[in-house]
Order: sequence, then C-alpha cells, then structure tokens
Amino acid sequence: MFRVCPYWPLRLITQNSVSSMYLKLMLSRPVAFAQIRKSWFSSHPLVGNKNIILMGPPGAGKTTVGRIVGQKLDCPVIDIDDDVLETTWNMSVSEKLQDVGNEQFLEEEGKALLKFSASGSVISLTGSNPMHSAGMQHMKKNGIVVYLDVPTTVIMSRLKSVTVDRIVGQSPGVSLKDILQFRKQFYKRWYDIRVLCGGDNAAEVVAEKVLDAVKRYQNSELETFISTRSSRSERSMEKNSCKYFSDVVTEGLAPDGGLFVPERGLPKFTAGEWQSLIEATYIERAQVILEGCVHPADIPASKLAEIIETAYGENFTCSKIAPVRHLAGNQFLLELFHGPTASFKDFALQMVPHIFAYCIPRSCNYLILVATSGDTGSAVLDGFSRLHDTDKQRIAVMNFFPEDGVSPIQKSQMIGCQKENAWSVGVKSDFDFCQAAIKQIFTNSDYTGFLTVEYGTALAAANSINWARLLPQIVYHASAYLDLVHQDIIPFGSPVDVCIPTGNFGNILAALYAKMMGIPIRKCICASNENNVLTDFIRTGVYDLRGRKLIPTLSPAVDILKSSNLERYLHLIANEDGQLVTQLYKQLEKQGHFQLRKDLLEKLQQDVVAGWCSEEECLAAIHSVYSTTGYILDTHTAVAKVVADRLQDRTCPIIISSTSHYSKFAPAILRALRIAEIKQNPLSQLHLLSSYSPLPPVHRGLLETLKKKGNEDHRVCAADMSMLMSCIETLIQNHFMKVLSN
Repeated sequence: MFRVCPYWPLRLITQNSVSSMYLKLMLSRPVAFAQIRKSWFSSHPLVGNKNIILMGPPGAGKTTVGRIVGQKLDCPVIDIDDDVLETTWNMSVSEKLQDVGNEQFLEEEGKALLKFSASGSVISLTGSNPMHSAGMQHMKKNGIVVYLDVPTTVIMSRLKSVTVDRIVGQSPGVSLKDILQFRKQFYKRWYDIRVLCGGDNAAEVVAEKVLDAVKRYQNSELETFISTRSSRSERSMEKNSCKYFSDVVTEGLAPDGGLFVPERGLPKFTAGEWQSLIEATYIERAQVILEGCVHPADIPASKLAEIIETAYGENFTCSKIAPVRHLAGNQFLLELFHGPTASFKDFALQMVPHIFAYCIPRSCNYLILVATSGDTGSAVLDGFSRLHDTDKQRIAVMNFFPEDGVSPIQKSQMIGCQKENAWSVGVKSDFDFCQAAIKQIFTNSDYTGFLTVEYGTALAAANSINWARLLPQIVYHASAYLDLVHQDIIPFGSPVDVCIPTGNFGNILAALYAKMMGIPIRKCICASNENNVLTDFIRTGVYDLRGRKLIPTLSPAVDILKSSNLERYLHLIANEDGQLVTQLYKQLEKQGHFQLRKDLLEKLQQDVVAGWCSEEECLAAIHSVYSTTGYILDTHTAVAKVVADRLQDRTCPIIISSTSHYSKFAPAILRALRIAEIKQNPLSQLHLLSSYSPLPPVHRGLLETLKKKGNEDHRVCAADMSMLMSCIETLIQNHFMKVLSN
C-alpha cells in the first residue's frame, strides 16, 4: 500500500515526557518532516489499496506499459480511454471529441474521472486527463502518479505512423508539437514520480523503470547520508539516527567534523536517459537530474520544480542560463556568470535558500554563517535576500570575508548586497581563518546550545561544505556536455575534458559527480593559481601546508590552501573508509600534512590532473584571448585557460569553466589589456571597460549593485574567535529579537 502523507512539521509531534530544555534543543536541530513521512512510506508493500497511475502525452505507451506493470504485480489494469470513457459514453473517444468539441470534451472527461473509483490497480490515464484539475485531485487521493516522460521528437515520430483523431486541441493551424509543449505544464503539476523514456526503450524496459521508481518512492528510508569521517561500525550502530536530505541541508557539517555524503551514492543515468535530455531546456535538465538526487519525501517534485523555476528565472541575464561558447580550436567556455552576482556561485545560491526554507522546521530561527574568498559572499547575500518576506523573518545570513583579501569590486558587491536579513563582516585575516572559524563555531556545542536556548536560533552553513550547494553544480556540468551534443560538436558518448579553476574543490567535485552519473567526462583538470597546494597534492599525493602562506592573487576566489570538498572525494576513492579520512585530516590538523597511499593516488590520477598558473601568465592569457577573439576572460577563467593549454592533449573537446565575470576584477583586466586606469572608483572602472564594447558586455546586475549608495557601510572585526561570536550574537539580537518584538 502506498501512503502519501501531507506536510506534518515535526514540531507538532512531541512526547510529553520530554523536558522543556531538551525539547528546545531537539526542535532547534534541523529535522525535516521527511522523517515522519518515511515511516509511512516504508511500512507497506508495493501494492495495496493504492493505485499506480500512469500519466503522459499521447503516444507515450501508457496503455502497453500499464498492462505489463499490472501483469508483473498481478493486479487489475484499467485504461481510462477504453474501460471508463468509452464505456460511460457508449461511443469512441474520437467520436465524442468530434461531437462536443475540445472544451466540452475536457469537462465531460473530467466528470467521468470524478465518478471513477478503484483501488490496488494500475491505471493508464488519457493524455488530456491532467488538464482537468478536479478530476486529477480525485485520482491523486488514492494513487501515485507516474509520469512517462518521452521526448517530444519521439512522440511526434511515433504518432506520424498512425492516424490520430482523438487528441484534444487538434485544429487547423495548431501543430502537434505546440499541443505537446502546452500540455507539459499540466503533467509537471501532477506527477509524483518521473520515468525518463528514451526513444529506443521497449515497453518492457519502461515497465521495469516504473516499478523501480515506485520502489524508490516507497523506500525513502534507504536514501540516508553519512559523514566522511564515520566508520562502518559506527554507522551500523547509529541506524536509528539516520540523516536524510532535509537534515543535511540544515545541519551543514556532520557532528564529528566530517562532511555529509549520500550513503548509497548518486543515481546513475543510462545513455538513453541522458540523450532524452538533449533537446531539453536548462531548467528541464535541472529538474530531472535533481529529482534523482532528492527524494520526494524531502521535497516533492512539484515543489522542486517551483524552486528551480524561481532560481533560474529573470534573475539570470541569459535565457540559456549556462551557455557554452566556442573559444578557439577544441576549447569551449561554459559561461557561469549570467546570474545576479556574476559568478558560478549563483547556480547553487539562487536555489539553496528556497530549499533551506522548505526543509527547516518553522519553530526555530536560523542564522546562516558563510566564509568567502570572494564570490560566495555576494551570492549568498543575494540568494537569501530573495526569500519570501515571511521566510526572511526567520532566516538570516552573516557573511565573513577577508577584509583585505578580495577585489575592491567584490567587496563593494558584498557590501552592496546587504539587506534586512543579510550582512557582511570583514575579518582582518585570510579566507582559511574565516573558514576554520566557522567550522570551529559549528562544533562548539556550548556556544550553539546557548544560542538555541537563549535566542531560539540555530546555526547553519551555506558554504560549499553544504551538500545542497553541490547538487546544482552537477547540473551545469552535465548540461554543458549535452549542449555540445545538441550543437553537433560531438555524438553522445564521445568524451570531453573539463578544466576548472579550483580552490575549495567543490566545482571540480561536481564535475566528478556528473561523470559518476554517466556524463562521458574523461579528465577533470584542476587549475590553481600560485596557491598551488592542490596541484602538488594531485601530482604527488602529499598534502603539505607546512611553511605555506596564502598568497593574495588576482584570482582571489581560489586563494585557498585548505580545500574542504577534497575530503568528500578522498572518502569516495577510499571506498567510504571514514577511519582513513579521519586519520588523514587529524594529521593535517596536527602536523600540517598527510600523504595518500599509492593505490589511492593512482585512483585519483585516473580522474584528475592538475596544473597552476603564475600571475604573469594569467594576465598574458587575458590579453592574448582578447587580441585574437575580442573576448575578455576573467582572472579565474584565465588561470584555467593557461592550465588547459598546457595539459590538454587535443584529442577531444575541452570545456573550460568560466566561473566569474571579468567585471568583478576590472583593475586586473585593465592592466592585462594595457588600458590606463583613469579612476580608482569601481563603478568608473566598469564604465571605462564598457566603452571598449567588450564581449561579453559588462555585467548589468553588477553595475546596478555598485550604483547603490552606502556601499562602504559594513562591520570589520579582528581575527579573533570571541569577536566573531560577538558579531553573531549582536546580529541575532538586532534581527530575530526585533522580529519577535514586532
């Protein structure tokens, strides 16, 4: 039996025996409603009194697949067209459509659904059933809706070979393609589960996919997360304290100091499933990929779709969201700077705030702590400032950045992005201190407990250590490959290399995850600037911070020595050996270095190669590319370009991640292009660059942010833990206590 439960916030379900103090602490922990749903989902067999309802466009194979599924489950099979409509009307569907016309047909079809009742059956809907709201609401009460998602081109090919006279909306001047596209909005509204159906999938294969998808939907308790530092014996002892997606989104860092990863790994898409997305838009690709990574018990498909559409809407200046542009030869640029704050961080941070707001309990306030070396700060501030007003009252964000370690424009942008629930604090230190300080605060149970009891406020992280930050990045790496296929640059299955400017290892880890999920990425090239600890590690297996000092460079977003997300990758190649990961990072913390075993280094080097770029080479690359193509690279992309030129073997295309817009680094760009700076004001610098009619144009959103007055107002504190904690408490008092008093 399938039990689909409504949203029941955990705060409403408590035990009378729990003390008030413990109750406060329990409710402050980010425990999502998914845990309640999981007990319902998992306690019933595959078929009981609930129906499996197959939905999809005409020609999707609903009837044939339904019969196979029913046969496998030994349960009744009902075809709405043949067994309900034609029986009710005593005439064929095509005759009825011709008799009453489109609008009346939809109404009478819906009325027939409202009178229909069944249980424990496999039901195949008509292609137009989802267009009747009341009828679908009635059907969903006793069933799980499975969407057979078949590419439009495949549907049109199938329908060409048959006489079609029963499709609602058919009329002279209206193409079948337009009808199919129009109906997608209704399918998207109603389904619980999507099954991707490639053009060459036999009905038997699709039926198996339906059964697998239903089992996944039902067994949500299997999609748990573990810490990179937990041992197998610890995990077996902690089965009663499982972490799910909703939990890891709100908790950020694991209690033992490790990072959360999915225990069963990421889903693997078949070649056919990837190929079904070649014609899809970026938003459609994101929906499919993220549905595979987020269980509907945590975020239902309809809500996930709403979040994705909000994240990648008019706030992006390019309708393609993450376009791929040919640069030269076999090199292509993945432009990741079209979001509101002009960096790749927008892809995650326009989405994560809405995911976070959905997952957290409403009984507690949340303060998001962020450490940034540049782009993350403004992206977090902008993303959380776009929440609904009611969510902004209970969710705030504080951004710590190295006061003298970011570009002038980045600093102006971070300060300019401050809103009523979003603040920036400059720290008189470097990024590594900021990041380490936040980790230390999260693991200080006395301090976090004090904030919870005293202010009803819990802390959470939005840095790339948060699992939800990584998932949207997987999407754009997969989408870039599909775009090359769509543009006939390569056939599906041909490999590509990717080259990514890398600091905290999150972006390149997302590419490695895309490879694991089935995208044919051959090598991931890790590009560093003069802070080249990752290059040395990938080449030698020795991660050595002894004697290293952070070097401020023209590419500050990768001015990082401790790459947090590397821990997730080491956990992966070590076959989830949490004890080994713990040992390595304890040694790094205490002795400043560790060495990878030879077998693990060889495994790492199968996927990743690395190189680094000097400041002079970075500037020269910007000048060279502009001179030959008229295109301006930002400093981080230039780092990747230099390393790609050095390491690629030119046997396949290489996709270079263009992670930031050059507008954020105007002084360096003016220097690289040998243009004299006439003014030091960031806004004047952008106007000067714009006068050269560059490609791409100066970033509009960045210009608008810099035009705002008051861009110099922000708090600065010393590199002292007590000072940072004082800032946090002051913010809580000023924001959440003020909301309560109102």
